[in-house]
Amino acid sequence: MGYRLPGFLELVLPLGLFVGILLAYGRLYIESEMTVLHACGFSERRLLTYTLAPAFMVALVVAAMSLYFSPTGMERSSGLLTADKSRNEFDHLVPKKFVATEGDRAVYYADSLSEDKSTMRDVFLAELGSSRAETETEQQIVILAKEGVQQIDPDTGMRYLVLRDGYRYEGVPGQRDYRLMQFSSYEVQLEIPETRSRWGDRMESTSTFDLWRSGSPQERAFLHWRFSLPVLVMVVAVLAVPLSRTNPRQGRYAKMIPAVLLYLAYLIILLRVRGAIEDGKIANPAAIWLVHPPFLILGLFLLGGRNWGRRPKRVAAKGGEAKRA
Repeated sequence: MGYRLPGFLELVLPLGLFVGILLAYGRLYIESEMTVLHACGFSERRLLTYTLAPAFMVALVVAAMSLYFSPTGMERSSGLLTADKSRNEFDHLVPKKFVATEGDRAVYYADSLSEDKSTMRDVFLAELGSSRAETETEQQIVILAKEGVQQIDPDTGMRYLVLRDGYRYEGVPGQRDYRLMQFSSYEVQLEIPETRSRWGDRMESTSTFDLWRSGSPQERAFLHWRFSLPVLVMVVAVLAVPLSRTNPRQGRYAKMIPAVLLYLAYLIILLRVRGAIEDGKIANPAAIWLVHPPFLILGLFLLGGRNWGRRPKRVAAKGGEAKRA
């Protein structure tokens, strides 16, 4: 859970900052404190400057999460899960007992196990065979081997049972045309992994430096996605300042739902563009950067309509003295 936590924080922190600004400034508007500040010459530009300072700190944290901690944690988490999955296959294996593989693709039996439960000795394996076209009867495959070990392909995630020094019998029960094969090494696939999820996990666990050196559009899309998350923080901070304006008669949470929906639309568009690049629908991986300017322009447009560069005015008073208006 600790290894996977950065992957969740890189998406939760921008939303938390966005909602925090909405709630904090919304309360100032509800209690008319923001109105007093504007009346004293506190401009929207100055408010935005004060807002971007903590937003920049959050952006640095998100950048560290997305560029380093998240892929590193994903890699270590995948390593732990793979090792646990490989270990559990033999941990529940009891010598002198028949065990079915996942999906009932085969049944195997071991007379004994090594002390570390990594090697089976005197192995019996019965595979589920295919049907012969001319006889339409199910073909049986029986394998006897002196020992067997389990291996996992690091690229595909497929698990294999590697048998050594044995014989393979293939044929149809009741018929005499059996085929006998002697082997020194024989691999049996235990399960078929989910290729799409394995590919996604591999991309998420790939280091930023490796993605930078890669020329694959899919990997470049992941690279641009990681750099987009800190930019997302700064843009949503700009959006939150004008969206927090609230009329005291409307209530504190009047604009909360529209603002959150706008944030979700922003994030969903980023994800859809990344997905289109991965699927080959968009050729240029840098197209993901076209999503940020419209939302930034929208935030600046909403800010520019009210007290953007307001300065306190001076008017003449009785006695020749000046006072702020």
